[in-house]
Amino acid sequence: MSFFPKIAFQYEVEEYLTKVFRNNELVTALGTQEAENKYQSLLSHLSHPPAFTSVRVNTHLASVKHVKKLLFEEIQKQFKGLRVPVLEHPKLQDVLLIPVIGPRRDLKKHVFEVIVGAQCGYAVLRGAHVYVPGIVSTSRFVKAGDLVSVYSDIEGKCKRGAKEFDGVKVFLGNGIAELSRNEIFSSSGPLKGLGIRMIEPVYLSPSFDNVLPSHLFLQNLPSVVVSHILNPQQGEKILDMCAAPGGKTTHLATLMHDQGEVIAMDKIANKVKKIKQNAELLQLNCIKAFCYDGTKALSVEKREDQQEGPPFLPESFDRILLDAPCSGMGQRPNMAYSSTLKEVTSYQPLQRKLFSVAVKLLKPGGVLVYSTCTITLSENEEQVAWALKTFPCLQLHPQEPHIGGEGMQGAGLSPDQLKLLQRFDPSAVTLQGMDINSLQDSREDDLISLANKDCIGFFIAKFIKSNSK
Repeated sequence: MSFFPKIAFQYEVEEYLTKVFRNNELVTALGTQEAENKYQSLLSHLSHPPAFTSVRVNTHLASVKHVKKLLFEEIQKQFKGLRVPVLEHPKLQDVLLIPVIGPRRDLKKHVFEVIVGAQCGYAVLRGAHVYVPGIVSTSRFVKAGDLVSVYSDIEGKCKRGAKEFDGVKVFLGNGIAELSRNEIFSSSGPLKGLGIRMIEPVYLSPSFDNVLPSHLFLQNLPSVVVSHILNPQQGEKILDMCAAPGGKTTHLATLMHDQGEVIAMDKIANKVKKIKQNAELLQLNCIKAFCYDGTKALSVEKREDQQEGPPFLPESFDRILLDAPCSGMGQRPNMAYSSTLKEVTSYQPLQRKLFSVAVKLLKPGGVLVYSTCTITLSENEEQVAWALKTFPCLQLHPQEPHIGGEGMQGAGLSPDQLKLLQRFDPSAVTLQGMDINSLQDSREDDLISLANKDCIGFFIAKFIKSNSK
């Protein structure tokens, strides 16, 4: 049963998506009603957090068993002795899964209210506390130590510093104010630090703020799958084309046992700095990060031999990961998607530019993995159909591990081709809450199966380049 309203889109985007999920191929295969049910279920899932928090263990520094023990102790501490299990994923040996308890429907709401921005609200639903930059408004007399109820302004209509807000707001849980209203909105102090410590969140997830920072990386399950599918080997030269903030980059380096070369690129300087910080934190030395536009990463003339950064000569890389910039519609939770149709449809041409460069930079026999965190056909299956038609040297390849569903109909791909793709579709399971009793009655296999399905929306395709033409 849905606890939050379905995700809301701008009218044009909603029209566009409705056509995508009612396309002729899909309706012919599923029937009109089933296609509609799946689409409506997806919209409900997107406004709720995934059923599990997934973390990747930095196996470069510690064993999974050791980190699992430390994490279990930390969660016991945070949840005041509530015995929530930490599960090892059987097909992803470096992943730990923590079930999310909720939604908790019996929480009492307090008189004092704190309104936070939508992004801050989504972070709270996945276990974060409230930091001062995320606070938009508080009740008039809030002081440090007060019990407050926290709400998300999902439409972004609350004015900063307001003393009350009657617009659309979603209850996120209760917390304790760490600062007074005056301190939160003081013009003299910097906007930083902890504002509200959540003590009764609607969804109970562990906070990972400074928890085992060099041993764990908070990462959505499909994002971990991607690096395993690329399967980098020691001594190889790997390119991560759109790498920030470095989760997949550091994972690739870890899978290679820090032996070889991982080139990470992003065109935003602050994001490149974040990649370098993550590499340093996880003690990985084979990563070289560059601030560079991936669409310009192919060198048209011979480079200086000593130049190690972009642009690169054709056929320079053994494997390439293109985790492309996308419309991000698979991210969860999201209750109000703000992008316009023009923004949504702007990604396909950019992805094709990046893809074309990636194909040229890949060695014959090399592997190219393309991924997005969105749900549209135009950025996923249509891109695969376009790539196979445009680049005869590319062949779709089976993915291992394959734990998501197959590709979606609507782009003219054959059933065999769709089976080679991996689409993580949250609507593949019924939206359900989890309480401590149902959790303890559940078999581990069933919990793992739920974690594989009830995650963010995501898409993966794997290609092999057969020759250099």
